Parts: sequence; structure tokens; C-alpha cells
Amino acid sequence: MKLKHSLKKLGTILRAIFTFLFALVVLGLMIWAYVRGFQLVTSKYKIISFGFYGLLLSLHVLVQSLFAFIEHCRMKSHKKPCSYTKTIGFTISAYQEDPTYLRECLNSVRGLQYPSELMRIIMVIDGNSDDDRYMMEMFREVFADQDPGFFVWKNNYHSWDPTQAQQNEKNGTEWDADYVIGEDPQRKEVEHLIQTKRCVCIMQKWGGKREVMYTAFKALGLSVDYIQVCDSDTKLDPLATVELCKVLESNPKYGAVGGDVMVLNLRDSYISFMSSLRYWMAFNIERACQSFFNCVSCISGPLGLYRNDLLQQFLESWYNQKFLGSHCTFGDDRHLTNRMLSMGYATKYTARSKCYTETPAQFLRWLNQQTRWTKSYFREWLYNAMWWHKHHLWMTYESIVSGIFPFFVTATMIQLFWRGSLWDILWVLCCIQLIGLVKGAYACLLRQNIVMVFMSLYSTLYMTSLLPAKYFAILTMNKSSWGTSGRRKIVGNYIPLLPLSVWAAILLGGFGYTIYRETKENWSSPAKIMETRFLVFGCVAYLCYWLLMMFLYWAWFRRLCRKRAQTYSLSV
Repeated sequence: MKLKHSLKKLGTILRAIFTFLFALVVLGLMIWAYVRGFQLVTSKYKIISFGFYGLLLSLHVLVQSLFAFIEHCRMKSHKKPCSYTKTIGFTISAYQEDPTYLRECLNSVRGLQYPSELMRIIMVIDGNSDDDRYMMEMFREVFADQDPGFFVWKNNYHSWDPTQAQQNEKNGTEWDADYVIGEDPQRKEVEHLIQTKRCVCIMQKWGGKREVMYTAFKALGLSVDYIQVCDSDTKLDPLATVELCKVLESNPKYGAVGGDVMVLNLRDSYISFMSSLRYWMAFNIERACQSFFNCVSCISGPLGLYRNDLLQQFLESWYNQKFLGSHCTFGDDRHLTNRMLSMGYATKYTARSKCYTETPAQFLRWLNQQTRWTKSYFREWLYNAMWWHKHHLWMTYESIVSGIFPFFVTATMIQLFWRGSLWDILWVLCCIQLIGLVKGAYACLLRQNIVMVFMSLYSTLYMTSLLPAKYFAILTMNKSSWGTSGRRKIVGNYIPLLPLSVWAAILLGGFGYTIYRETKENWSSPAKIMETRFLVFGCVAYLCYWLLMMFLYWAWFRRLCRKRAQTYSLSV
């Protein structure tokens, strides 16, 4: 027995060493290809070229798309029915939610095609003031015939002050017979309510989303087999839970599974529309590929299902997560996924389980959301690296590539705008849009919807806004909050606009300097004459591309989607 344990430990160590070496090889190859700038194909006067680094990125996109396609084929071929034997704790996290979205969320939960006797529905509201009570009243209205339970908790699991209890005892405050000094008497009421009622709504002291999720998880304990997570702005497909259950039932080594999250309010603005396309790519290409290798990096908050016996094992360490000495209150879903991966269990994705969720329609709210997500991404990247050896090498490879990509893009843009020629800048911009068009065309075929061709426009948001926001996120990684304000409030945090201003100044300054340098060149030389022709044709092609895409967007999409989100009609 000792020999077997020793051999297993040795195997783990060797695999960890091999994975580490593999990560170094991938990182070294990417850095060498980028720095060396080795050209595979080049034109006369080196006006147009295609390098080894570009080849690596092209192969990455091709391989990722291939495995995503295979995984989608697997999903469609899975015919085994759901057993309808597993009990589920359905948790909803709510914070200052828009009443329209909340009502649709609750109605969709009520309409789930899963046996009611096997499902408990718990909505925990982050806030216990009178301003938050409308959410509890809405829950009461939707589940009126289910004998729902309600409780307004003055505290939460981690805000109880035992010194206050001692003071109350001195003042002669009466408690229940089983009350223990140092323990919140309302805590037992909350737990009893959640474990005895099918539908429960709890209002508790504000503590952030992780505190809200913890309350539901902790109070449920081991009373259910699976725990499903859901946000209060999410509208679920009736078969969403059933499809998630099918995946977890198909293999005991699957620890968690996520579904396809689509945008509910894509008609609200250009930002929400582009987000809807990006969501589809992220889930149906990137996470579908990860699912092929059983290592989905993030089970998204609007639609995810976890094995409860495993979740309870790391619940406390998940809640008490710290980074650089600060308690983490964002990145809850990504860290939940990482904890499951750290135990060696697989995480999956299925496009057969669907939901719709609200996404920011205003630029500032979107930027704040993306900044928060980027903070959790880089923090969790470091945590995830410790468990690469427990999973397929694809997880190591993809983590390296996606982790260093923003830095390479930044270096490329700065170098181009300050040291390149006008044609170099235009050529890279054209290549970016061309790659976007190719990916969009593939997505059109996979989704069977021509709307994905607009995905090529997302590069503008990435280059001008998301890229500089990543650096701001890294510098402010320890700043904790919900990140995206409640939907009933207007965003007042304009600080994330600062890195965008700095980035614009860097690029515009470089562009001006390049123009100055170009005026000093001899434009009558054969090389410059050829470059001038490419520059003219490139400008015309680039301008025509944008005119065509914007015309299609405004004339086709906006005309198709005239109605605003509050008047939409979606059948899910």
C-alpha cells in the first residue's frame, strides 16, 4: 500500500515537472517567434510579409475551432435521458436588480422542466434595507402558490458581532432555549427555513456577491445532490437544468458544467450587440474547445451546475480566498471553477443548456464590468497554474497563449505607431479585420446565422478600450467590489477611462511622430513608389470595409431591432 502511494506521488511530481517544462517551451517558442520576427513569406521590398508568429496564431485559431466543432458534434450525439433522481439546490444571487429582469428570471425558474419535488429555490438578496424589499415582494408574488418562506436577516454569516450578543445578554434579551452565546440566533432560522421550505427568499446585510452565494451554499449544506447557480438578471430555457444534469450524470469525474449564455438585451445599443457576439464566440468556440479537453476555465454565474458534495469540501477556502493579503470579493464563479479543477475533477460545457442574461448597454458600465472580469482572470490565472499538471496539456497551452497575448498586442501596437511606417500600421489594421472576418465567417457556418459576420467589428472595442483596461485591472487588482453597479443605479466610476486616455495619447503621439518621419523619406525611390500604391489601395479597401459594415449594421440590424429591451419578446 505504501509502495502504491509512493509511486502515485512520484507520478504526480513527474507530471508536474513535465507540465512546467511544457509551459516553458510554449512560452519560449511564442516569445522567440515574436522577438525574432522570422518571416516565412515576403513580397518585393518587404512591403507585405507573413511571419512565423502569425503562423502560430493562425494555427491556434484553426485548432481551437476544430476541437470546438468536434465537441459540438459530441453534444448533439448525446442521447442518454436525464434520470430525474438528483435533488438540486437552485440559488439566485440578487443585488439592486431591475424589476423587469428579476420578474423574467423568477418566471423562467418557475417554468423549468424539472420535478418540483427535487428542486429547492433559494434567492438571497444582497441588502436588507427598505429599498431592497421590492425584490422579496416580487419573489412572494411569483411563488405565491408554493408556500414560500421569507426572512430578513439583520446580519450575514460573517458580519455577526459576538460582543453585541454579550451586551444583549446583560440587558436581559431573551433567546431561544438552544441559543449559544457567540452565535447569531437568526442564522439557525435561516438554515431551518432553507432546509424545510421549497422556495425561500432571504434578505441579508450587504456583503457582496460572494457573501450572497455563500449563504445559499452554507445553508443548503449536504441536503441536495447538485447546486445550480443563477444571477437575478438571467432568463432560463425550460430545459436548462435538465441538460446540465445530463452532463453531470454521464460521468462521475465531471465536477461542474456550464451552459450557453446569450445576451437578453442585445437590441439596447452597439455595446450590448457586440457583447452578444463576443459571448457566443467565448462559449461556443473557446469554452467548447476547453470542454473537449475537460477543462473549462470558468463556469459562468448565470448558468452553472456543481456537485454539491465536492463544493461543500472547498466552500470555506473558496469564501476566504485572499490575494496579496486582501480578501477576494469578485471572480466568484471563476474561483469556484478553479477549486473544482484543483481537486482533479473535469469541468464541462454544453450548448444544449441555454439562458439569456442582461449585459451592460452603456459604455462605462461595460468597461467597469470588463475591468472586474480582467482582474479575476489574471488573479485566477496564477491560482490555476498550480493545477495544470492535473489536467490535459491543452489547459497549460491555452493559459500561456491567452495570458501573454495582450502584452504582445500592446508591444506590437506601440512599436508600429512609433517605429513603423504608415503602411506597416495600415497593414496590421487590415490583417486584424481580415482575421476577424475569417473567424466571423466560421462562426456564421457553425451558428448558421449571418449576424456573426459583425464579430469582426469587435476588434475595435478590444484595441481601443479592453486592451488598456487590462493594465488598469492589473494595477488595481486588490480593489474589491461588485464591479458592475446595480441596474437601478447610474455608474459614477469614471476612473477606468483614465487608461483609455493614456493609451490614446500614446498611439496618437506615435502616429504623429510616424507622419513626421515619413515626410523626411525619399518617396521617389522604387520602394516608396510601390509602398505608395499599397498605401492608397489599402486605405481604399479599409475605408470601404468600414463603410460597408457600418451600413449593414445601421440599415439591417438596427432596422430589424428597433424595439428597445423593455418591449422585447423572447421565447426561451
